[in-house]
Amino acid sequence: MRTNLPDVFAAGDCVITHHRLLGETYLPLGTTAHKQGRVAGENALGGHREFAGSLGTQVVKIFDQAAARTGLRDHEATAAGYDPITVQSEADDHKAYYPGSHRITMRVTGDRATSRLLGLQLFGHKNGEIAKRIDIAATAIFHGMTIDAVSDLDLSYTPPLGSPWEAVQMGTQAWVRATWRH
Repeated sequence: MRTNLPDVFAAGDCVITHHRLLGETYLPLGTTAHKQGRVAGENALGGHREFAGSLGTQVVKIFDQAAARTGLRDHEATAAGYDPITVQSEADDHKAYYPGSHRITMRVTGDRATSRLLGLQLFGHKNGEIAKRIDIAATAIFHGMTIDAVSDLDLSYTPPLGSPWEAVQMGTQAWVRATWRH
């Protein structure tokens, strides 16, 4: 967050930021700005903190629906030098036998060679916990997890709120099935 001027720090929507998969990029998001501001403030007071980077995680409500993304989409991954495969699938936001279930459509992007999770896009009903579900993928990408490893995560379950396999896990399992080589 240091600039080329002594004792001057920069953060927020006016600066180039570190993207964990792309390197430097322009990414004007409130969550990124807040984290950068905290790092700049701490360093201005003599600290030595580094900004950990962003993945461009975002969510938007569209009438009764919600859309979210984190990491890279297929064309972004290709441009960044990855060999991406994107698989689309659907899952219920909670057990379908429990009233009020909604479908979530998702696109999982992973690297062909390493199976590393590169990105996830979700679209579903506003009550489908889209914002929290995208956070699962953001955490996995942040820590460099493979797509298959997402199934090993110990996530919560109760029929009115989820399934034994969380919707994001079902999406990553669909990616593994679609890309599995005999």
